[in-house]
Parts: sequence; structure tokens; C-alpha cells
Amino acid sequence: MRKILLLLSHGLTLLLGFALGVYALPILVQPPEPDLVAIESVLAEPLYSARFSRDRADSDALHWGEGELRLYQDMLVFEGKLAPGPDYRLYLVSGFVETEADFLALKADAHEVGAIKNFNGFALDNPNAGILERYDTAVVWCETFGQFITSGQYRQR
Repeated sequence: MRKILLLLSHGLTLLLGFALGVYALPILVQPPEPDLVAIESVLAEPLYSARFSRDRADSDALHWGEGELRLYQDMLVFEGKLAPGPDYRLYLVSGFVETEADFLALKADAHEVGAIKNFNGFALDNPNAGILERYDTAVVWCETFGQFITSGQYRQR
């Protein structure tokens, strides 16, 4: 009986340590936050903006985002917060999505803008300004775990 209890307690400790590591590692290795004010001071007016919200259907306590994404001709700038996690990507899709299933149905035709490394605001280059016209919604997706984080529609079709 004692061996079983020791095995269970050590197993639970190992599992808890792994879970905390998965959560904390992206926070520890994220690069310094970009100076969004300085970046946006040299950009023209944004072409579009999208609002990310915590209350999307598939967002939960561990997978959420809130803030504003501003889409410029040369850059996409997010001011807000994302739940920390590994391997986040920003995608553009056609049609509003707020669930994992919705995104997976559109992922084959989605445009990956780039990897998100910061959780308190980020800026990504937009090398193809014409791409913004082909899509209408921005989605933050966790590639490693296949998790929907948040989304925002930046224009109506």
C-alpha cells in the first residue's frame, strides 16, 4: 500500500511539474516586448483593426486573448494580452471563427502571418499588403497543441 501511495504522489508531482513547465517556459523565454508606440509612430493610419476578446466560444481560462490588432500595409500590431503558451501563430482566414473546429475547417486556405513570441503585445511584418484584402479575420492559434486562442474580424464581407 505504501509503495502505491509513493508512486501516486511522485507521479502527481511529476505531472504538476510538467504542466507548470509548459505554462512557464514561454513566459521565461519570450523576447523583450516591442515598443509599439515607436513602431506605430512611423506607420501610416491602419487599414483595418480587429478586436480580440476573451469571450470567444472556444476560449477558456488557459486559452484567451484580449486587445486590439491594427493591420497596416507593412505590419500587424497587437496591443493587449494573450494567455501565455507555446508556439502561437497569427493566421488570416476568410470568415469569422471562434472555435477550434471552425478554424480547422479553414486552416488549409488560411494565410500564416508569423509566430507570436510576446504575450503583452506584438508586431509582425506584413510582407504582402495585398493579402489583407483576401481575408477578413485574424486568428491566434497554438500550433503545438492545436488550440484556438482568440480571433477578431477586421472587415465585413
